[in-house]
Amino acid sequence: MASAALIALDWGTTSLRAWLLDEAGQVLDRQQSREGILSVPAGGFIAVFEAILSPWRTNSDPLPAIACGMVGSRQGWREAPYAPCPCAAVDLQHKLARVAAGASDLVIVPGVAFDPGGQPPDVMRGEETQVFGALAGSESSATFVLPGTHSKWVTAEQGRITRFATYMTGEVFDVLRRHSILGRTMSDGVVRPDNASFIDGVEAGLNGGSGLLHRLFEVRSLALFDRLSALDGQSYLSGLLIGSEIAGARETATGDHPPVTLIGAPDLVAAYRTALHIAGIAAEVADLEVTPQGLWRIAVAAGMIGR
Repeated sequence: MASAALIALDWGTTSLRAWLLDEAGQVLDRQQSREGILSVPAGGFIAVFEAILSPWRTNSDPLPAIACGMVGSRQGWREAPYAPCPCAAVDLQHKLARVAAGASDLVIVPGVAFDPGGQPPDVMRGEETQVFGALAGSESSATFVLPGTHSKWVTAEQGRITRFATYMTGEVFDVLRRHSILGRTMSDGVVRPDNASFIDGVEAGLNGGSGLLHRLFEVRSLALFDRLSALDGQSYLSGLLIGSEIAGARETATGDHPPVTLIGAPDLVAAYRTALHIAGIAAEVADLEVTPQGLWRIAVAAGMIGR
């Protein structure tokens, strides 16, 4: 553990991931817990924090610790105010929140807000760290897609997040599947991006224009007329929603949509990559370690560790 320099955490709504990093940001060890912020009882954050750090405790001085994600929300341990766009990794240091956490104090990364005026604001918390990790300190420009419960389309220019948009694709899919009449026509299963029904759904979503609310009912009518099996219903619904998301993002782009970089869980990334290919948008996949890389980069910018 002599080379350990930083403890990095991604503390989200339903899970907690932690990494032990060296002075170059390389991962020495990792841990994972299901104790996301919604699972932590009142006053219990210190206990969870200490438990996940306990394997890395030594007799030397405690390591600095930094966390991103919903731990910095109003429902988390300590609220870290949003940093405004445009935002570079170095700008986040001005909004960091700090909490006393036993032997090791914890620094919490702020989220980022996009508030262009004349339009409702948009926010992210945790995804900014992944984007800065994917940029790897470069001053390049890129478009990132981060699929999930609340999917994000992020534009970075010269190493700064300049704008982004959120799509509630994952949450809407889950609500419709579990709590709507559409779910009654479906059996439990895994969404497969190579499934013909997923591809049909993507194409329907891409070509549906503003008619998503109508196209959603087709999930039921197709099943009633035995044109969509119970096993394929989830794949079709997933494809429909993802296709609609891509269509909406494409409408806001000027000219041809540039290639995108996908950041996320492998199953979701595979589904989005297929859908983007159908839409004619090139996509590459970011490294799986972008979160610890982003946390290390933010910690260095904030002077938490030397380099």
